[in-house]
Amino acid sequence: MPESVDLLLINPGDKDRMYGSLATSLAASEPPIWTALTAAYVRRQGHSVRILDADAEDWSPERTAEIAAREHAPRLIGIGAAGSNPSAASTPKMDAVIRLCAALRRTGNHVPIVVYGIHPSVLPDRTLRETGADFVCRGETFLALTELLAALKSGRGPEGIAGIWIQRGESVVDAGWARLVKDLDDLPAPAWDLLPMDKYRAHNWHCFDRLDQRQPYGVIYTSLGCPFDCTYCNVKALYDGRPGIRFRSPAKAAEDADLLATKYGVRNIKILDELFVLKESTVLELMDLLIARGHRLNIWAYARVDTVNERMLAKMKQAGVNWLAYGIESGSQVVRRGVAKGKLSQESIRRAIGMTHEAGISVVGNFIFGLPEDDLKSLQQTYDLAAELNCEYANFYVAMAYPGSRLYEHSVRRQVPLPENWAGYSQFSEETLPLPTAHLSAGEVLRFRDEAFGRYYRRPQYRDMIRLKFGPEALAHIDEMLQHKLRRKHAGPSPAAAQEAP
Repeated sequence: MPESVDLLLINPGDKDRMYGSLATSLAASEPPIWTALTAAYVRRQGHSVRILDADAEDWSPERTAEIAAREHAPRLIGIGAAGSNPSAASTPKMDAVIRLCAALRRTGNHVPIVVYGIHPSVLPDRTLRETGADFVCRGETFLALTELLAALKSGRGPEGIAGIWIQRGESVVDAGWARLVKDLDDLPAPAWDLLPMDKYRAHNWHCFDRLDQRQPYGVIYTSLGCPFDCTYCNVKALYDGRPGIRFRSPAKAAEDADLLATKYGVRNIKILDELFVLKESTVLELMDLLIARGHRLNIWAYARVDTVNERMLAKMKQAGVNWLAYGIESGSQVVRRGVAKGKLSQESIRRAIGMTHEAGISVVGNFIFGLPEDDLKSLQQTYDLAAELNCEYANFYVAMAYPGSRLYEHSVRRQVPLPENWAGYSQFSEETLPLPTAHLSAGEVLRFRDEAFGRYYRRPQYRDMIRLKFGPEALAHIDEMLQHKLRRKHAGPSPAAAQEAP
């Protein structure tokens, strides 16, 4: 007999479609902290909870539905297109969510389904219609799903629950945004015990100096949300649709790190915060707590070039922060200004990267090709700046109008061609379709990005740096990475291959 449970949470997977050949060993496999936090909160309210992480287990939607029907008898199924990274965690997963909902229905099991995450929060009515789910949670899950589950268990309907959208006939009932948890310290530790913790794997670059030790992998956080509103970002939809940030006490984050290190043997850790290096007192307090515990962690986090300083960088390195990821985005001040990052000057970027390297911390530079004002000259400027900075790893993205971003709203108003299916919003899939710019087609942007990626990692300056810093094994791994050729349905003729920076 299937195990009876109040709430079954599912993290859907479709890695092959999202990452192509990169899915097998190069891409990270990150524990779904939003699902684990939701499970922990709901469980603390007295409800029984289980999690199926189909993404980590590499299960298709069809197999996931079969396992859910065979092994569980839930009162409610929650499916997450969640996470805090727009490029991977939500919109590109929606095809898998739709397939999973259909597969669950085919089992003949009519358990109510609720879908949550960034994308469903942005398009709740469309998500209800596309998935056939019974409910969509718009915004933060903790209070809304707990109230929904309590209503279902008592025989009441979902009406009146903030954030729980439902379909009634041909119309959708607008339930607004879910209420936010006011004090993040009220949230329990994520329910890691419900997840296959041995299956999570750090990014390849995160372990360049120990590529055979990418597992296990864990996540901690000191804040939720972001006070900024970059035009290409949609993470505010995880909360109440507005930019904002709530802080958690560093002591709680240190307790999470303790749990991961002592119970699950985790050494590779991501700090989830959209912008960790923002509030200096929080950064320094957490670093002191981690140093005192002596777990010898390998940590990475997000930062901004205008928020770091030497004091924080030195303390972070001492605590095990070996990588910082900076959103540099473009090599053109004009292009950066167009996406609300115009205050970052070239000199401030160079200064921050220099400070970070001097502290002994490696850098992930995040760059975007195809922002609205990009032309061939500015694409080249972006590549040239990346080559000049010579970061230990560079993420080359293409601009996407993710639902919930101001870039999406602008594109819809101007009837800019957008991907025909949600997989087209993935950065690495065959269906990837970036935005065209005022000067370049989508295909030209995509081709430039792919050619620039290969050229960056084949540069002698980069290869010499990697060999000296991480050794020949890391260089051999990069060569293996370059052997994976992405299949691109929409790549057009090259406007011009990225040229080597002088």
